[in-house]
Amino acid sequence: MMTEKTEDTDPSTETPPVDTSHISPIERRNSLEKHLQNRPDPQDLKDKHILLDTNAAPSLQATAQDLQRQRATDSLKKGLEKRPEREELVERNILPDSTAAPAIQRQQRELQKHMRADSLEQKIAQRPKPEELIKEGILEGE
Repeated sequence: MMTEKTEDTDPSTETPPVDTSHISPIERRNSLEKHLQNRPDPQDLKDKHILLDTNAAPSLQATAQDLQRQRATDSLKKGLEKRPEREELVERNILPDSTAAPAIQRQQRELQKHMRADSLEQKIAQRPKPEELIKEGILEGE
């Protein structure tokens, strides 16, 4: 008995056929010249951060870049060491004394403001009238 062998081939995974036709040296040179004419300027490549904008020798460019990165790292570390602690910033009223998430701190401040306003209004409404203060001898009558 013969067994049939079926292959599941997906046309998208097949490799395209390789072009084996020969190109003449003249066509190859013309093609190369055409591509070199369309080559971007070195300044364009530097502006796009493809080429490094440096005058250092190519063998030293990586070392120069590492040195520059290390300088920036050191500068940031020094700045962070001099940075005041959170508690000090809260004491100086630079940072709010809140444990709420930053996204809701604004609403928290508004709520506190309204609660203070309500408390003041309530205390003002409960304070004694001038006549009562005169009667108790706290204010002098006119």
